Amino acid sequence: MNDTPTLTLETAASKFAALGSEQRLLVLHTMVRAGPEGLPIGALGERTGITGSTLTHHLKILSAAGLVKQEKKGRSTICAGADYAEVQALSEYLLRQCCADCDAPDKDHQHG
Repeated sequence: MNDTPTLTLETAASKFAALGSEQRLLVLHTMVRAGPEGLPIGALGERTGITGSTLTHHLKILSAAGLVKQEKKGRSTICAGADYAEVQALSEYLLRQCCADCDAPDKDHQHG
């Protein structure tokens, strides 16, 4: 059974818009590489070279788009991680219709 959410055009566009910054894409990529446990904010800042209010700003946008999860303690974010189901859904949104309009008789090149 596939637990990956199916995205609408509007939802996918919103998520892609959140990734429209090189720094936010770097933040998400770093969290995906870190694995399901995520990273403490300090370590995320060290790995990306983005710290302080700029990192907080990017995490807020990525979180609002549903691409990252944050663990908070009081008013501080202590760690963040990629929301793998949402990242996978965004990837599948692009590939879901792969080759659907292809005129080639051999559509074995379809993904998924």
